Amino acid sequence: MFVEQAWILKRASLTPKRIALVNLETQEQWTYQQLTEEITKWSCFFERQNLQAGSRVAVFSKNHIQLLAIVFACGLRGLIYVPLNWRMSTKELNDILTDATPSLLLYDEEMNCPLFLENMHPLRLANEVGTLNIKEVDLNDPWFMIYTGGTTGKAKGVVLSFNSINWNAINTIISWGLNDTDCTLNYMPLFHTGGLNALCIPLLMAGGTVVIGDKFDAETALKATNQYKATISLFVPTMYQAMIATDYFKESNFPSVKVFLSGGAPCPYPIYDEFYKKGLFFKEGYGLTEAGPNNFYISREDAYLKKGAVGKSMQFNEAKIINSAGESCAPNEVGELLVRGKHMFRFYWNNQQETEKIMHDGWLKTGDLAMMDEDGDFYIVGRSKEMIISGGENVYPQEVEQCILRHQQVQEVAVIGVADEYWGEIVTAIIACKDQGDSIIEDIKEICSKHLGRYKIPKKIIFIDELPKTSVGKIDKKALQMYAKAAK
Repeated sequence: MFVEQAWILKRASLTPKRIALVNLETQEQWTYQQLTEEITKWSCFFERQNLQAGSRVAVFSKNHIQLLAIVFACGLRGLIYVPLNWRMSTKELNDILTDATPSLLLYDEEMNCPLFLENMHPLRLANEVGTLNIKEVDLNDPWFMIYTGGTTGKAKGVVLSFNSINWNAINTIISWGLNDTDCTLNYMPLFHTGGLNALCIPLLMAGGTVVIGDKFDAETALKATNQYKATISLFVPTMYQAMIATDYFKESNFPSVKVFLSGGAPCPYPIYDEFYKKGLFFKEGYGLTEAGPNNFYISREDAYLKKGAVGKSMQFNEAKIINSAGESCAPNEVGELLVRGKHMFRFYWNNQQETEKIMHDGWLKTGDLAMMDEDGDFYIVGRSKEMIISGGENVYPQEVEQCILRHQQVQEVAVIGVADEYWGEIVTAIIACKDQGDSIIEDIKEICSKHLGRYKIPKKIIFIDELPKTSVGKIDKKALQMYAKAAK
């Protein structure tokens, strides 16, 4: 009998000989039939561990195709997959184990696992033999529990149901036009929703090929894009910065690629320009662990004309922007972005208070600021918590950052608000440069004065060798706040 959480087995029966997964570092390849065999081994192992439906399986591992077999085996057994961000501190990881109370911890033997659980097993097990038994589940039951990065406080366990994950995949396939001829190269960590749900699971549902990379290297990624004829791939802006700086990027045309996707953080406009110069399509997406992470669609042609736009909500979800009174914003008015649809998370694990805080009449309050143009296309302006109020005026960091990036020597920039007795907050730019000339501060302020109101021009500019990043490659503004305070 077919049950909906077993769609990966149905896919394998339709296209058993097609390549499902490739491990970039080892060149190991699995067909859909081989993926089914690996899923069966893990399912049998879980059965022998006497794990009951709803039990948590924590995984501490670098990127590897074996993780996808574990993901689907958990789904078939009704278990909750809990990927651990191995870049967190031991204390943070132990806090997660205390919160999640997993029945089993799988760990990568090639890594130094700092954790201890009574039931621990290495990721690479001896072959298990047995019959694949499927536990039928309610599709509202949890499948994943992904802990947020914790940059705004203690990490929260975001519970994603079978419906959450499947509807994100269905929505992505239909809205983005994915099919079994598509191939993605994924370097996003598989402990993150972007690594699991942005393209990997949707493409496996569609019957395409997923190439998994582990330690990102710009030239290796670009060469693999051509080698495996990738058609659509997601990278974060810091990865793109490194890619466009390589000679290989300058020399290759990437003929198989339909579009390059950027996510995880606002993308600097100069990156768009480098792709457009080569005749390559490039666009941004938007998502969060609690929703999707795929929420919008924009055609690659429209993205070319509207830098920074993420487009319209996808086929099976909705989005709106509201002001502080809860009313819908007019075109070009900035407000908070809300989304809803079957792709949303169920709840925060052991945290009903935070769950209720983020939900409003079925809508998820993202905490992100957005605006919509006259065509109905959405633009993400920034985090509401990052908005700077200087002298009573609202300043959106992303607008100032994009302006500063017009200076050719600026590699990276982050704009933050630093507490000030007179202004409340002062606009502060922290910049990493290629070559810091004597006149660079004056040059940057001159560029800003041409494009920004006076109150938006940074009152303080700090230069730094490299901007700190989070575990998924985003600029870590919390760390920069501490740096700016120390630099006073």
